[in-house]
Amino acid sequence: MTGRVPVLSAVGPPRLLAGLDRTPWLDLAAHLALHGPLPHLSGGELADLAEGVDLRGRGGAGFPFARKVRAVLDSRARTGPATAVVVNGSEGEPGCLKDTALLLHVPHLVLDGALLAAGALGAERVAVGVAREDVELSVRRAVAERGTVEPAVHVVRLPERFVTGEGSALIRGVGGGPALPSGRRVRSSESGLGGLPTLLSNTETFAQLAVAARLGVAGFRELGLPEEPGTVLLTVAGTHVVETPTGLPLPYALRVCGADVGQGLLAGGYHGAWLPAAAAAAATVSRGSLTAAGAVFGAGALLPLPEATCPVGETARVARWLAAESAGQCGPCFKGLPALAESLYAVARGGGVQATAAVQAALRAVERRGACGHPDGTARFVATSLAVFADDHAAHARGAGCGRPVLGALPLPEGVRGGEPRPAAARPPAPDERLVVDWTLCRGHGLCADLLPGILRLGPDGYPERAAIAVPARMRQRARRAVRRCPALALRVETAAGR
Repeated sequence: MTGRVPVLSAVGPPRLLAGLDRTPWLDLAAHLALHGPLPHLSGGELADLAEGVDLRGRGGAGFPFARKVRAVLDSRARTGPATAVVVNGSEGEPGCLKDTALLLHVPHLVLDGALLAAGALGAERVAVGVAREDVELSVRRAVAERGTVEPAVHVVRLPERFVTGEGSALIRGVGGGPALPSGRRVRSSESGLGGLPTLLSNTETFAQLAVAARLGVAGFRELGLPEEPGTVLLTVAGTHVVETPTGLPLPYALRVCGADVGQGLLAGGYHGAWLPAAAAAAATVSRGSLTAAGAVFGAGALLPLPEATCPVGETARVARWLAAESAGQCGPCFKGLPALAESLYAVARGGGVQATAAVQAALRAVERRGACGHPDGTARFVATSLAVFADDHAAHARGAGCGRPVLGALPLPEGVRGGEPRPAAARPPAPDERLVVDWTLCRGHGLCADLLPGILRLGPDGYPERAAIAVPARMRQRARRAVRRCPALALRVETAAGR
């Protein structure tokens, strides 16, 4: 499956997106002609380079890359020489397309960074986890252009789910298991892919590493802020990807992409935080500036909310989608997030003080209680919306509303409206559908039986009684929901034509 292809632009001379003014895909020859050969570094030199340019993970957490490198080196000293390198290119965030842009257009830059790190760490395994079909084809084409390299680069297609990009979920998925958070507090630098000490980071981080290795510390620092050198990739409004030096006024970056701050700005994507319009207008493109304003830089997703849409409805529809995207492996995800989303809808429909209190209770029930960061990230998204758009939430709760429609300005995956699949009239289901259980993956969680009462029954052992269950037309939407929520990804819907 393919998705949105971003519109690309740059403020000043691009580094990561260089060359794309002449060709939409840089093959190996064009890539080497533009960037030159890749140097070889030892593990210590790699860590020093990353520290010298203050390279931080660009996937959301902003963790110092040098510390990751040194953690893998320390683990290797204790456990033996074998290590692994994993590139997180899954990007399940609907408002973020920067990693997609790199892997679709300049995949060799990302492979450079991964192979540079692999050589420095003596890695025996390198893997790139992706979720889109077009991205997979682009990366495989780039890998094929390089011929035989050591270590070999493996490209692994993973499910297109929001939680796939969580570190332990990605490691498990790339390793052949379910792409779901493990819930264990074990660092990948200690035990990651195949149990090996693993250097895991996202696509942009490895691309920045490849640029820094060629420019050196001084050259890399020629652009950007002294405390945050270099350039960053931003995704604006879920459609544009712009490369800009750090320190640029944030409104300028939005204008380059044809946007403005609107009613307010969501910084950091759906696990990020809302900023009031005035705070967003005064911010710059930097972690420090956004943190000081009360937001997070995250993965560089900037989602301005247009004046014409309802902020309460927009928040509720994304919250419902986030609840549907949970791994369903803990109470805060399986029960808390749906309760939070439905409480928001109750506020939007004029549910009064009771609905407002239910939202606050649901927030308390999920915060700091999840097996992964999904509940906390969703709670931050909702809580900051309640603060920034307080008057709108209050007006809706009283029944007055704000008088604006819900335009769907916050992007959700194709085929999703309001956090649910499109109605049957827009996409008629095929006749003769059945729900199929993959016994090799099923772990007996039993969530499917809760979602499909009277259709799917559990046996005495807690597993489904049958491997294939006919799905009546009235239950097809719920069957697809059960497929999405299965923690082990052990369910699928088949049609007569697809068997």
